[in-house]
This record gives sequence, structure tokens and C-alpha cells, in this order.
Amino acid sequence: MAAGGDGALRPLQSAMKLAHGALRLDSAQRPREAYVEYLKSIHYISQALLEEAAAAPDGAEGVTPDTPKMLKLAEQCLERAKSSVAELGKSQVKPAAPEKGPGPAPVSRHRRVFSDEGGKLSPFLPPEIFQKLQVAEAQSSKKELTPLEEASLQNQKLKAAYEARLARLNPSQALQKTSLTLSLQRQMMENLVIAKAREETLQRKMEERRLRLQEAANRRFSSSVALTPEEQEQRELYAAILEYEQDHEWPRLWKSKLRRNPADLTLVSGLFSCLLSCPDHPICQLLRKLQCAVYSRLYPVVSRGMGDPPTCLSLDAEGLPEPGGRRLRASQSLHCMFSVHETNQLNLRHSLSSAPLIEDPPALTSSPCPPQRDSSFEDLERFLMGPEGVAPAEKKVASLPEQLKGIVKDIHNAVDRLLSLALLAFEGLNAAPAKDQCLACIEEAFFPPLWAPLLALYRSVYKAQEAALSWGMERHHNTPPADMGVPSKLLPWDSATQAPGSYPYSAAVQELRLIALESCPQRKLDCIVRALRMICECAEEYCGARESQPPAAAIGADDLLPILSYVAVRSSLPQLVSECAALEEFIHEGYLIGEEGYCLTSLQSALAFLESLPAGATAK
Repeated sequence: MAAGGDGALRPLQSAMKLAHGALRLDSAQRPREAYVEYLKSIHYISQALLEEAAAAPDGAEGVTPDTPKMLKLAEQCLERAKSSVAELGKSQVKPAAPEKGPGPAPVSRHRRVFSDEGGKLSPFLPPEIFQKLQVAEAQSSKKELTPLEEASLQNQKLKAAYEARLARLNPSQALQKTSLTLSLQRQMMENLVIAKAREETLQRKMEERRLRLQEAANRRFSSSVALTPEEQEQRELYAAILEYEQDHEWPRLWKSKLRRNPADLTLVSGLFSCLLSCPDHPICQLLRKLQCAVYSRLYPVVSRGMGDPPTCLSLDAEGLPEPGGRRLRASQSLHCMFSVHETNQLNLRHSLSSAPLIEDPPALTSSPCPPQRDSSFEDLERFLMGPEGVAPAEKKVASLPEQLKGIVKDIHNAVDRLLSLALLAFEGLNAAPAKDQCLACIEEAFFPPLWAPLLALYRSVYKAQEAALSWGMERHHNTPPADMGVPSKLLPWDSATQAPGSYPYSAAVQELRLIALESCPQRKLDCIVRALRMICECAEEYCGARESQPPAAAIGADDLLPILSYVAVRSSLPQLVSECAALEEFIHEGYLIGEEGYCLTSLQSALAFLESLPAGATAK
């Protein structure tokens, strides 16, 4: 089925994610791609409904509570697809724009997603929509009925049976009607009285258990009278974890596994995979709450700073530069190509949290609306975001570097809070290797929804450096590696034997380009490490083809910089400046003193070299 990365979600949630992707493309004035995504959404919905109907047992209706919503979503996607086709038809009859020489890229005109500041445009969803997506799955889970709710359902059934029985009585049987009415009232009243007594007893027992678990949490912490708000919150969260473990068996099973095999790091990954699939667990709720808090602070900053983003080389469908090095529009630049709702491709899947611990984003007011909007677009947008069309209130803020520094500090604090709570909940994670693996799992869960706006903020701060690097990449994109200082012994012996369209060190270039597809710092650092390893493998291969016996070390430190500069130029990713700056901030210091740190520093040196090239100079 489509949306294979959404296998852990219900079909409705997967369909909504597909529709969101189409909506974002529509907002970016990319009607052809939006049209394809709308068709994918419709196909996915029809396939899901067909499978549900086919899987229904004989005699069953094959209709779920989500079926009307999915049909409504398909109808709205169909309307938007029709609008996209009409827009494509208009664009085909327009005269072709004349070729323009090199110059600044035209400012993109997003039609849909507006920020809070005078109609400025933002490719990111407002915080309240982001929050709704985070809690959607938890809200859709089945809720256990209270005794009063059960009694209400019973009374409704009694009333329906009473009305059916009255309909069968003759008009002359008035006495029997009175008897049935009195009997119904008595039964309904008894149900309500019993349910109220059960609910009071249940509430009393729940409160007694809460107090007992709170005392256990207090004993776990210091008996200090004056607690900071953070300490008080941690104590309350630990009490909530103890209460959760009273109702669920799986935490005790995982604790037992960790005690039996404390050195097995695969257990840590398995534990977090199970933990994140339970949106009602307090750690999972805290994760979503902190993500929403960071995103609520990121959104107004990146929305205000979305004027002309740093330029970058345009890429074709295979990720290769287009002829002529045409620049992308602002809406096509790499910092907005990846949605905050990308599904994590890792085995550690994000589950969406439940509502209790997630607070509303602060200071929300109505955002300015465009004067004219397509009604079908409004219908789909309203279906996906709900009735509230609000955006964060405008605030006077400090400079971008200062705001970035504050947001980075918030992220570090959030990760530390999650780690400390996980170590409290599962004592077996306190060993150093398990603790490092625990931190990696938390980061893999925390960063993906936030990386796109976070990288956009970094790109705004490093805009000048990216512009210089973009210029260098465009100027030297077709420069032979020998002219960039790569020794001839580390180049292919006979370039004529290479496949058409290939070039030296193309495998390393492809590895480096994968950095734009990842949304977790550790995964991005792995891409850089693999790229440098591929450089060494290619160098040994080229050198071995020239000599009968390849040397033990075909490439030295002095040779690495020009080769890495050439690979960076061919990657056509000026955003590497911002990516490396973010990695340097968020990668654990233990990695920065080993191979990973050497690879990151080498790439930063190569990028700095390309930035420093003066006009008219060669890279040699």
C-alpha cells in the first residue's frame, strides 16, 4: 500500500499525511507535483477502503468510524486535483519566459501558508497544526468509558426497547403503557445511582493510589522543602510513570530483560521502539510536549526570516545539477524541500503522543489571510487543520544568532530532561554504554519533526557563507579535479573507460548528498563519514590501477583537502555550511574526538577553502 513509512499509523492518519504533503506543494506553487501527490492520496484512500471492505467477515458492513472521514478527504483531494489540472492548463498556454542571464533568483510567491508578520510567507506549518498532528493518533485511540458513561449507554438501550414495545401495544392498553413508563424510569434511575456510586469508589481508589505513588516518588528524590519547578515536574512525571506501570505489564518485562542482559545494547533500541509506540506513556508525552515547545519558538523566527533564502544549485530528478547551473526559486531551495512531517525511515518509529502533557502554544492570534483563495483549497486546509486558523502573536525579538543560541539551549535542555527521566524509569540504562545508546535513541525520536525549521534558521544565520559557497560551487562545478589540486595518481587512469555521465569520486558525492535526506544529527554525521571512506576507497582503486601493487595508504592528509573540495563542489549543496554548524553543536562530544570528528572537521575545512576563493581564481 502507499505510504509504506506510515505502517504504524491508522489509514486515516497516513492519508492525512499524504494530503499534507500535497497541500505544501500546492502552497509552493508547484501544481504538477501537487497534482501527483493528490492522486497518490486518492489512490491510497481507495486502496485502504477496498482492503477494509474485503477483509470484513461475511455479514459485516465493512465500514469503520474513519470511513466517512476518508471519503470526505478523498473528495477534497479530488477537488484540489481538478484545480491543479486547471492551473497546469493555464500555464501551458502562457508564452515562454525569455532566458535571463545570471542574476538573483526571483522571489517565490507562496499562495497559501502565511506567517504572522505582514503577510510574509513561510513553508512551515503553524505550531497549532504541528501540535494537532503530534496528538492525532493518541486522540484517536479508544477511550475507556467511565461508569456514568456506561450507565448512559445502558439507559439509551432501555429507552429504545421501551419505545419499540410501546409501538406494539394497542391504544386501549393505557394501563400497561403507564406500568412500562414507571418501570423504565425506575431502571434508569437505578443504573445512574449504581454508576455514580461506582464512579465515586473508583475515584477514591485512584486518588489513594496516586497519593501512595507520589509518596514513593518523594522517597526516590531528596526531601528538600524548596523544590525548583523542574524538580517538582520531574517528581510528578516519575509518579505518573509509577502509576502507568501499575496498569501495564510491558515496562516490568523490559526492566527484567535489562537486568538479565545489561550489556546488550539491542535491548535499549527495542525498549525505546516499544516506548515510543505507547503514546500514553509519560516519557512519550513529555517528548511531544518538548517538541511542540521548541517548534513554537522556532516557527515565528523562521517565518520572519523567510525572505530570500541562501541560493543553491538546482538539481534534476536524479539529484544532479541541471545544465547551466540555474538557481532554484526560494520555494524550491533545499531548506524547504523536506517537510517537518517526514516519516522516520529508521526502525525506531515515532508514535504520536496523547494530549495531557502537551500544552497549547503561547500567545496565539489570528494570522493575516490572503485576499483570494481557492475554495477547494480552503476546504482541504480546514479539514486538515481544524476550525482554528491562528498563528503565533508577533513579538519583538533579538538578532537571529541570539535567538538561535537560545533555541539550541532549549533543545539541549529538552534532551537532557528526557534522558534523566528515562534513566529514572529504567534503572538498567545507567551503565555508560547503555546510557549512550539511550541518548542516541532519544535524539532519533526528538529531532526529525524539528530539523527542517531548525536548519532553516541555521541557513538564515549562515546566509553569507552559503552565498559565497554557492558562488564557488557554480563557478567550479565543471572544473576538472586536476585543476582543483587533486594529484594525477589519485585520478582514473583512463577517463574514457568511465560510464557516460560519471565522474571521479562520484560514489563519494552520492554519499555526501544523502545528508540532505536525513533528519537526525547522528545519521547526518554517518553520511559524512561514509563519504570520506568512499573517497579513500576510490583513491586506492585509482592508484591501484596505475601501479601493480596499491600502496598501504594511497591518500594522505594533504591530498584529502582538494579531493574533498571537489566532492563538495559536485554535491551542489551549499547548505553543507549550515549542516556542519548544526552537527558541531548537537553531536555528542565523545564522537568529535574520534573518526567522526576528524571527518566533520575535514569537510568544514574544505568548505571554508571554497568560500575563500576570490573572484577569477581557480581552485588549484
